[in-house]
Amino acid sequence: MQLRDTYGRVIDYIRISITDRCSLRCIYCTPTTSAPHYDRNEVLTFEEILRFVVAASELGVKKIRITGGEPLMRHGLPELVREIKAIGGIVDLSLTTNGLLLPAYAQRLAAAGLDRVNISLDSLLPQRYAEITGGGNLTKVLDGIQAARDAGLTPIKLNVVPMRGINDNEIESFARMTLLQDIHVRFIELMPTAVIGPEYTATLINSSEIHQRLQQIAPLLPVKLRLNGPARYYRFESATGVIGIISAITCHFCQDCNRMRLTAIGKLKPCLFSNKLIDLKPFLNNSSSIEQLKDLILTATKLKPQNHNITPSTSTLAMSQIGG
Repeated sequence: MQLRDTYGRVIDYIRISITDRCSLRCIYCTPTTSAPHYDRNEVLTFEEILRFVVAASELGVKKIRITGGEPLMRHGLPELVREIKAIGGIVDLSLTTNGLLLPAYAQRLAAAGLDRVNISLDSLLPQRYAEITGGGNLTKVLDGIQAARDAGLTPIKLNVVPMRGINDNEIESFARMTLLQDIHVRFIELMPTAVIGPEYTATLINSSEIHQRLQQIAPLLPVKLRLNGPARYYRFESATGVIGIISAITCHFCQDCNRMRLTAIGKLKPCLFSNKLIDLKPFLNNSSSIEQLKDLILTATKLKPQNHNITPSTSTLAMSQIGG
């Protein structure tokens, strides 16, 4: 069957956050104050996550992305990957990570059935990377990228958030990586989460500007990839890799949105930027049936808005609390 919302969109992709904890404190993701983490008894167990995936798969969900926080900080992740991949109907399983722990986990995750990874990387300069991430080590991330490549977790996607006055002079450097590497570099517009604050408008670099700057390097050739995602893809002539541009704010892709998000504490969000959600946690234990869960997922799907209406003033959560 197919899971459709009230606007006819097929919902076959769910991002599942397994923790709000992270080894970094990126300036656009995690509050600068010492915001409390969720209590451990609030966070979904792997058994609860698996019950949810079973119900979602029976409704037609085919793609799962594991997110956080930093999902590699959750003990036992390879086993969760193995069990999700064994659920009938799940054909694509990926992971979003900061890459720091990939040297230790890449081979184990690949052996468990993980298909590929998205790695967040906002600077290729060690000092700047440390400043953006609150002390991160760029060398470890680069080692993680290589470990993912060696493990076959490809295509590797690098998620880059350009920010004016912070890392915008590296847009061209990131794009040139695709000339010789089989890698997807994806430029994502800065989103106005609660962390950014009033300086958001001045910091945002829109997708049109990114496109224009890349055209100064060489003509961008449109690429059609078999990907059901928000990015528009391009390639420099004769380049090995591709460039993606995700214009979540200035030219949203809501009409093609096929996803929902499950937070680490069991809130199912039909839209990243909507405050409407369904609390599934009370129904994820064995006292509730799979059919009850399916009904709740259907209810959440009906709450999915036609378009998001996000503005800096309406943002109430940090991305680390939602799930990337």
